[in-house]
Amino acid sequence: MFGNLGNIASLLKQAPEMMRQAQEMQERMGEMRDSLGKIRVEGSAGGGMVKVQTSADQKIQSIQVEQSLLESGDGEMLEDLLVAAVNQSLDKAKEAAAEEMGKMTGAMNIPGLSDALSKMGLGDMDANNAVT
Repeated sequence: MFGNLGNIASLLKQAPEMMRQAQEMQERMGEMRDSLGKIRVEGSAGGGMVKVQTSADQKIQSIQVEQSLLESGDGEMLEDLLVAAVNQSLDKAKEAAAEEMGKMTGAMNIPGLSDALSKMGLGDMDANNAVT
């Protein structure tokens, strides 16, 4: 009955350090989020007729469509090129995010990091911090 009291006392002694570590991790995640928002990548399709710029936090920043493509009246082709450029840009954003996170986390083995990245849509990271 009293054996569990030792475990509770041990946890209480560790609580301040665990709180400090949690706060530090929260600060790092905020820095990482800010950093990802500043990184820009570009995807293109149709020989550069459609360009999409995306931030590493996977937010579309801009879309450029060459005027001649708009004037062609071929809506189906425009749609296809937009999809291709957006997908390419998002793929590059995921790669950039994984690379940046690898730099920020270094060799730290953070439990649950792969799961968190998956929930953010960044895929799983292998030992080399590459998206898999």
